Amino acid sequence: MTNVLLTGSSRGIGAAIVTALDLPDVALIGQATRSTAANTIAADFADPAAPQAVWHAALDHFGGSIDVLVNNAGVFEANPLDGDDWVAGWERTLRINLTASAELCRLAVLHWQARGVGGRIVNVASRAAYRGDSPAHWHYAASKAGMVAMTKTIARGYARENILAFAVCPGFTMTGMAEDYLASRGGDKLLADIPLGRVADPAEIATTVKFLALEAPPSMTGAVIDVNGASYVR
Repeated sequence: MTNVLLTGSSRGIGAAIVTALDLPDVALIGQATRSTAANTIAADFADPAAPQAVWHAALDHFGGSIDVLVNNAGVFEANPLDGDDWVAGWERTLRINLTASAELCRLAVLHWQARGVGGRIVNVASRAAYRGDSPAHWHYAASKAGMVAMTKTIARGYARENILAFAVCPGFTMTGMAEDYLASRGGDKLLADIPLGRVADPAEIATTVKFLALEAPPSMTGAVIDVNGASYVR
């Protein structure tokens, strides 16, 4: 049995990942800010104490063993440059998107080192890590670039211990958050920038996460997989 901890599990990409990992040999526990769903830990990553609490609750749930960590939780909130609380907005997004993920990655690496076994981390970042984002979303792009750099560092640092790390960089994905963003950016004009002609479906991201979490060969550690309809190619 493979024990998986998934953050941001209640909607959008996270809900699609839950469906993709609904397999006989996979046990999954999720995290969501507000949820009463079964096998879900309610925790708000704006709270600095939340990542450690989620990790230990997941460990208790699984009887002391986690095999895969998927960091998917995140926020996408506008933070205009002339806003009165720009620094607070920056720090909130970095705390939720990057610092909470970093804390969970740290706990996962320490857990696997203590057990003397390997494990897998899959970080859901964004196309914005490479392409950037709008002037109101410096913080979002920075948080996702940080996730990519952290993933590569973990991969290089712990591969010999069979601790593997991967990142997925979606472009626009048809979640509720993406729908609002598309509408705010003019919809058709934004879609014209995507050669595929449409945004991704959450199931497409989930399929990629499933592959990295369960099937990708160890030599792929450190890989960053783009799922953006060729709207940004590296």
